[in-house]
Amino acid sequence: MPSHAESSLEAGLIALKQGNYQTAIAQLEPIAISQGNGTASLQAKVGLVMAYARSGKADKAIALCQSLIDSQNPQVKEWAERALTHLTKRKKNKESKNLETGFVAFDNSRSGNPQVAAASQTKPQKTKVAAVTPRNSTAVPPGSFQKTFIEKPAMPPGGFLGAGYTQIKEFGIYWRQAKRAKVWQPLRKPNLIPLRLLAAGTFIALFWVLREIIKFAMGLINYTLVKLPYLEPVQLLYRNPTHLLLIVLFVLVVLSPWLLDWLLASYGQRELHKDVLNNHSRETGRVLHRYCQQRHWPMPKLRILPIAAPIALTYGNLPRNARIVVSQGLLEQLADDEIATIYAAQLGHIAHLDFVVMSLVLLVTLPSYRLYQQVSQWGDKTNKIWRGPFTILASLFYGVWCFLTGTALWLSRLRLYYSDRLAAEITGNPNALTRALLKIAIGIAGDVQKTEHTSWQLESLNLLTPVGYQQSLSLGSVAGYLTFESILTWDNLNPYRRWLAINNTHPLIGDRIQRLCQIAQHWHIDTELHLTSQQSLSQQSLKVTRQSFLLQTAPFLGVPLGFLFAGLIWLLWQTAFSLKFLNLKWIYEDWSFVTGCLLIGFSIGMVIRMNSFFPDIKTTNVQTNDLLPNLLANPATIPIDSIQVHLVGKLLGRQGTSNSLAQDLILQSNTGLVKLHHISWLGQSGNLQDFIGRQITVTGWFRRGATPWIDIQTLQTQSGKTIHSPHPIWSTVLAVAAQAWGAYIFLMG
Repeated sequence: MPSHAESSLEAGLIALKQGNYQTAIAQLEPIAISQGNGTASLQAKVGLVMAYARSGKADKAIALCQSLIDSQNPQVKEWAERALTHLTKRKKNKESKNLETGFVAFDNSRSGNPQVAAASQTKPQKTKVAAVTPRNSTAVPPGSFQKTFIEKPAMPPGGFLGAGYTQIKEFGIYWRQAKRAKVWQPLRKPNLIPLRLLAAGTFIALFWVLREIIKFAMGLINYTLVKLPYLEPVQLLYRNPTHLLLIVLFVLVVLSPWLLDWLLASYGQRELHKDVLNNHSRETGRVLHRYCQQRHWPMPKLRILPIAAPIALTYGNLPRNARIVVSQGLLEQLADDEIATIYAAQLGHIAHLDFVVMSLVLLVTLPSYRLYQQVSQWGDKTNKIWRGPFTILASLFYGVWCFLTGTALWLSRLRLYYSDRLAAEITGNPNALTRALLKIAIGIAGDVQKTEHTSWQLESLNLLTPVGYQQSLSLGSVAGYLTFESILTWDNLNPYRRWLAINNTHPLIGDRIQRLCQIAQHWHIDTELHLTSQQSLSQQSLKVTRQSFLLQTAPFLGVPLGFLFAGLIWLLWQTAFSLKFLNLKWIYEDWSFVTGCLLIGFSIGMVIRMNSFFPDIKTTNVQTNDLLPNLLANPATIPIDSIQVHLVGKLLGRQGTSNSLAQDLILQSNTGLVKLHHISWLGQSGNLQDFIGRQITVTGWFRRGATPWIDIQTLQTQSGKTIHSPHPIWSTVLAVAAQAWGAYIFLMG
């Protein structure tokens, strides 16, 4: 494509994104005519359909869609058919209702009542518009006046639009804008016992981990003092810290609202005034006032964080001390009714009291994360001689943060099911909550793409947010290439999805939305997503065998099998000793041989899984960028399937000491984001961080789990520089080490 045509195409797409439809038409029409049936012409024609539709030229948009239906590109053809259906329906509705001139939001709900969208007079950067009820339509119940995104049918899936597509991607997401319930019956009261038990278990787990960390640190300090000359150990550090730690934790619970206010002030947290909230969502104020009045609560204190990514969280110890915090990005990227559902979900955390334990977890984890952040910054400023100790110390603090966060994983997942349910019941609008969750995922993915790394705030506050940042990467970035129903198929149909999400901070989005759809169906309203149609697929058609899952979990299954093996050995030895066949009982009286058996069982499981987990990568079998959305949508895959991929894109991630463990590596391909796993090799020339921000080619194994990722085999720059990630070698080393250690314990006691 000539350079002038390329620049005109880019200018047209930018004009379309900015809402300058006449300029977009003027730039794109010559390209659509002059470029034949090439990629540039398809890009221009798709953009023209959207520009025509939004500038009131429905006939031209329909005619161009009809020509695109004959395209040889199946992706373009599928999109054109879907767009033509909505354009035709909108035109008929407009003629039959004789609506005033203006933007008409596509509406695929059963009621068929169109809504006329008038451009919002508030902040110009938003793509929100206020929905106006037609004069002859049914009266709108209180609180349903809402904002809606003027986003249209999805762009064609795949990568044929290239870089130009990213310019208008946000316009390519189709929202059905399904209605809310006008009158609804309260849902059956949920059983809160599991949530209560899990909250208590989380407190116990947090206490135990903290105690072990403190005991280890105290022992290490005294051990060091003993080994050093002229120094004596501190006798106080030999005492049991259990009672003091319990007292400290209860004091932290009491002071958690004010301590977290102080900690989050460093993130820029400030008070959110009610008039500012009302400018974004009038319904939210009514929801908060009504629910708190029913419960005889004072209004929660409202806070805001100056963060572009859409997040929300709640902390405190009692309803009267509760704080609800949202980010600036959430207010700007969600519509009126969607913001209200997020606030209602935060009220759910207060009502169920799970926010008490989660506030304590956040209060304990934030200092360790801030230490990791601060030490990393010091390490980046120091010279190479001292960088090593700073790297070790930063990695240590990050590991402590991960351990402490891990104590609340189960509670973090379970509590969101309860809060989603209550949010739907408070607002009568499960569909708005569905849209809110998806838009949060899209916004988080967009923030990572814009900043080219995962921000400190996203990672450190992730445990309390409505949607996890890791699950948002792929889900939010491929939105527009595939329908949401297709993207969420894995979340709804894979028979082992819940087992594979066991180490995730958040439940599967598809699972949550499926429950919201069931609530909508219970109230006899149309659903935002038609996930029920996907359930017609039988589990047999998924072709996920039990053997594959057992192979996936072989190392972990080896641990209980090792325990059974230890029990069998103990029984045989006892029998032999009783019959005086063999007198080895004196060797095994300390029971340490059980630990050896567990390590041996784990090692055997690793070896069994090895070949299937890391098959040889052959160039004839690798998947390329264009098939990435399809890999995400395939409901039959699990990580053991080890799909071989060869992807080109940009390497994203944090720079410097903070990424010394390669914990923040992301590939931005032209079809979406995907997490990367890298293990460095001792003595390897080259630093992976030198590649961050550059175009790379990744070869490795794609794994579809609750969070999709790629285990890297090689990573190569355009200049030919290559870094290897020896996952199979390190797995072998781990298996051999576990086997040797287990055998030593087994034989030596």
